[in-house]
Amino acid sequence: MVQFRFLGILMAVAIRTKKPLDLHMAPWVWKQLCCMPLSGADLEEVDLLTYRTLQGILHLENSGITADNFHVMIPLDSFMAHSADGRLVPVVPRGQNISLTFSNRTEYVERALDYRLHEMDSQVDAVREGMSTIIPVPLLSLLTAQQLEQLVCGLPEVSVEMLRKLVRYRDITESHQLIRWFWQSLKEFTNEERVLFLRFVSGRSRLPSNPADISQKFQIIKVDRVSGYFGQFSYLENISRLFRSEFLAAKSSNSDLSSSPVKRNAIESSLFRKTVETHT
Repeated sequence: MVQFRFLGILMAVAIRTKKPLDLHMAPWVWKQLCCMPLSGADLEEVDLLTYRTLQGILHLENSGITADNFHVMIPLDSFMAHSADGRLVPVVPRGQNISLTFSNRTEYVERALDYRLHEMDSQVDAVREGMSTIIPVPLLSLLTAQQLEQLVCGLPEVSVEMLRKLVRYRDITESHQLIRWFWQSLKEFTNEERVLFLRFVSGRSRLPSNPADISQKFQIIKVDRVSGYFGQFSYLENISRLFRSEFLAAKSSNSDLSSSPVKRNAIESSLFRKTVETHT
């Protein structure tokens, strides 16, 4: 369980530092972390086939299945069920020795549902234990699952409106034509490309749900420089390597800007910088 405890520590650090993590966990895990009760709807959300199978066994009205043909129609003969990792496991102690019949099918469905909903309890407890080393875990019960997920993971969508709140301008104004082209180009990006742009300027892949939690902003600087010893773009790329920053090369039209090194660098660059400079 060490890895789950470590995950809990990382999640608590993300909450404390307000630097979200790109985590993808089942919705019911967030509910368990908040000590919220689980129901069949939670299993339906992540494992529709198992949920419908259990409901089919429970509700046999108008199906033509009776106690006489139950074993012929239902391909289960004991209190066994498939776990999340696909293993066939007993849903009660020694369940492999308990026959599943028409009369006890309700108990079987209840036990199978309870097993599936709580088979990860020990892992969730380990995550909570890790979180408790940094934050007061009992307070998590005051949050909803969605609120906790946003605290840990931030917003999955990187919107241009949010990015506008994170920028500072130097020697240039927001009304400048180049800046208008810049934001228009970002609007034309897919969300995945805007995520890469965010990584490019800040080193993070997610934004906190509250813009006030972001302490560092990226900066757009106007630089009056036309060319260098190696030609315009080669010069910019060499300066980029030398000063560990990236340049936004201004072109003569919006369409040119969309295909300029801004988009290419945001997608291909492995260097994440806090400053974007505009070249005019």
